[in-house]
Amino acid sequence: MSKEYIKSVLHPWHGISPGENTPNELDAFIEMLPTDTVKYEIDKPSGYIRLDRPQKYSNHVPSLYGFIPQTYCGDNVAKFTMERTNKTDLKGDGDPLDICVITSSHISHGAILMTVVPIGGIRMIDKNEADDKIIAVLKGDTIFGHMKDIHHCSAELIDKLRHYFLTYKMMPDDEKRAVEITGVYGADEARTVIKHSLKDYEENFKK
Repeated sequence: MSKEYIKSVLHPWHGISPGENTPNELDAFIEMLPTDTVKYEIDKPSGYIRLDRPQKYSNHVPSLYGFIPQTYCGDNVAKFTMERTNKTDLKGDGDPLDICVITSSHISHGAILMTVVPIGGIRMIDKNEADDKIIAVLKGDTIFGHMKDIHHCSAELIDKLRHYFLTYKMMPDDEKRAVEITGVYGADEARTVIKHSLKDYEENFKK
C-alpha cells in the first residue's frame, strides 16, 4: 500500500469538507442503516466506526443516520435552541450535527459519504443539551429527490423518526423520557441550524 493512499484516508469528522454548497446541499457521513441491530458511531479520536453497543430495544432507526462533517453542536446551536424554545441553561451536546437521510435506494453498508439536500429537522433536547436531528433526502433520489421541505414528506415517516428518538434510550420501566422533542421545522430553519453548527466547529476546532 502506498504512502500516498494512506495519507488520503481522512478523518470523517475533521478531514472531509461538508461541501461547497452547504447548507443548501451537503455531504453526509452515514454511520447507521435501518437494518443495523447494533449501534454504530464515529470514534472521535481515530475516525473509525466503533460498535457502541447492541440495540437494547426493538425499534430501529427508520432512515440512514449519520452526521455532517466539520460541524459541532456548541454554544451557537444551544443559543439558537434557547431562542426558539424559550428554555434556559442549555448547551450543545458536543458532537457533530446529526442527520437522517431519506432515500429509496438500497444501501447495504455504512461508513459512506453521500450528497444530500436538507428539508427540515427535529429539535431535540437530551438532558439539557441541544441535539438537533437534520432531515435530508439523497440528492437525485428517484422517489424522494423532489422533496424540498418537510411538508413534502409523509407525516407517517416524520412520526416514525420522532418516535424513534423519543424512545431509543428508554427502558421498559422508565416513567420519564430521557429526551424531549420540542418541534419539527422546515428547510429554512434546518439551514440556519447547520450554519450555527459550522460556526461552532470553526470556533472550537479551526482556531
